Amino acid sequence: MNDQYFTREPTSASNRASCAYTYRGHTLRCETDSGVFSRGELDAGTRLLLDALPKNLTGDVLDLGCGWGAAGVAVAKANPECRVTSTDVNLRALELTRENARLNGVTLECLESDGLSAVAGRHFRTIFTNPPIRAGKETVYRLFREASEALLPGGELYVVIRKQQGGDSAMKYLAALLDSVEKVTRSGGFWVIRCVKAA
Repeated sequence: MNDQYFTREPTSASNRASCAYTYRGHTLRCETDSGVFSRGELDAGTRLLLDALPKNLTGDVLDLGCGWGAAGVAVAKANPECRVTSTDVNLRALELTRENARLNGVTLECLESDGLSAVAGRHFRTIFTNPPIRAGKETVYRLFREASEALLPGGELYVVIRKQQGGDSAMKYLAALLDSVEKVTRSGGFWVIRCVKAA
């Protein structure tokens, strides 16, 4: 593959692969594709991120960098009272997210967005992200900064990151943006970091 999953229009030939996973009692079946992060499976980082989220999410929720929709679709299924917005720069990913929402009987808003540009001025109770590490530190930290600004007072940001891919420095940067920053779980080299904005 010559392009990356954070490319707007992947040039790699479509090569669909279905996958299934279970989240809080719900079995989800989704379509994935080449040119989109984690083709054919729910990756370990997103799995850990999903398991770390609160059991009852309400209000406006943002899946930042949604890929094929794994996290946003699962959260919408398990928390029907949420209003889930899923964003990505990758048009193929967004097409898959819309399709996977339909396949699993959930409603969510799906927007092309470089960072939070498409939701500028809106605020969310919960934001979660498996950030595009390969896009580089500058891009990832911009996403963190924009997410911190888009949280409601008392809102929470959840980030999954590998320790060896900058976990320590990410925590320090997040601590400069938000009021409470802690590792809430770790497994297989991944950390899930929970950040809270002061009420």
